[in-house]
Amino acid sequence: MATAAYLFYDTWTAGLLVLPTLCYYLRAWQKDRCRVKEAEFREQFKESIQALASALNVGYSVENAVRETAKDIKPLFRKDTRIRKEFARMIHQLDMNQTVEQVLNEFADRVNQEDVRNFVTVFAAAKRTGGDSITIIRNAVKDISEKIEVEKEIQTLLAAKKMEFKVMCVIPFGILLYMRLAFPEFMEVLYKNPLGVGLMSCCLGIYGAAYKIGKSLVEIEV
Repeated sequence: MATAAYLFYDTWTAGLLVLPTLCYYLRAWQKDRCRVKEAEFREQFKESIQALASALNVGYSVENAVRETAKDIKPLFRKDTRIRKEFARMIHQLDMNQTVEQVLNEFADRVNQEDVRNFVTVFAAAKRTGGDSITIIRNAVKDISEKIEVEKEIQTLLAAKKMEFKVMCVIPFGILLYMRLAFPEFMEVLYKNPLGVGLMSCCLGIYGAAYKIGKSLVEIEV
């Protein structure tokens, strides 16, 4: 904020005027971090349900399949990853004689993600109906895994565009700094007068709007 204030208004103290935008930035940063964490968990969840489907396929009961899955994902993820913590909690709940449906529903409530909720719904329905639950669960795992893979492919394709967007966000500040250092007399008319302050404020507003539009363009959800 102080750097923007200096480049656009020629004074560090003007950063107090644009300080409210810091709240917007912090909210956006928080959303980005949450999105990254959710993407990481979806990848962990995909690996876990594939292991769960494999355990069911070889004849384990649902309760034992959950326990086997917890063992299978240990080499894949660190101890502090969320999926391992969730499976450890589910095993503890099973040890406390809770039903597997209740355990999985509580898991879906804690995670609060669409993919998890869909899988738990299919899982519970297959267990209640007593039909070919293995095939039903295998198909559900396949659909969820394909969705996650498509999202990963999209994010990979967008990675270059996201980098271009970050570079483009920095370029206006670089150009302004270059102009201030190379042609200080030319830039002097834009500072310390109402017309110049108004013009620079307008430019800063346009930059903010362009940033918001560009951010929405590079964020695609499946």
